[in-house]
Amino acid sequence: MAQRRRRKRFPDDPPRLEFIDEFEVWVTLKDIRSIRLHVTSPEARIEVSAPFGTPMEDVTALVRKNRAWIETQQERIAASPMARAESASDSEVRAWRKTVEAFVPALVAKWEPILGVRAGKLAYRNMKSRWGSCQPQTGRICINVRLALYPPECLEYVVVHELCHLLVHGHGRDFYALLDAALPTWRHAKALLDGKA
Repeated sequence: MAQRRRRKRFPDDPPRLEFIDEFEVWVTLKDIRSIRLHVTSPEARIEVSAPFGTPMEDVTALVRKNRAWIETQQERIAASPMARAESASDSEVRAWRKTVEAFVPALVAKWEPILGVRAGKLAYRNMKSRWGSCQPQTGRICINVRLALYPPECLEYVVVHELCHLLVHGHGRDFYALLDAALPTWRHAKALLDGKA
């Protein structure tokens, strides 16, 4: 049986910057039960979410205890394709676009009959926070040119993901059932994009 999500009683405090040793740490007090530490990608920002009333000493202790893990995560993120993309030149972005534009139409043509859909206009953008997007009403699909920095299976996953949205609009159970049936290996590609594989 699915667990019901607990409704927040209070809004989150805005994040505040704290300096812990050599680290810049963004701390947000929330209506949660336990303290959490996260290093975001691609900026390698250290974020701590803590329950309301958590003493700053607890946040400091958590960061110091996890110093080695934080440094490992920051190094991993700094070496990632997304970090490289942040400092790319215009000519590099143009080269990525050319690569992605060369492969996407063939992938769309391959997957349209398999899924029984028809894509509309294909667009390509250099995006920081999304791998792709789909407008089900028009069939327009936009693909992130940064996918040129990843293995081909990642590009195929994003294309299939967006084409699946022509059939199922949200990211609910039906959507993932469709994605599983169409492309059972999608989780590995997603892990590569998330820097977890």
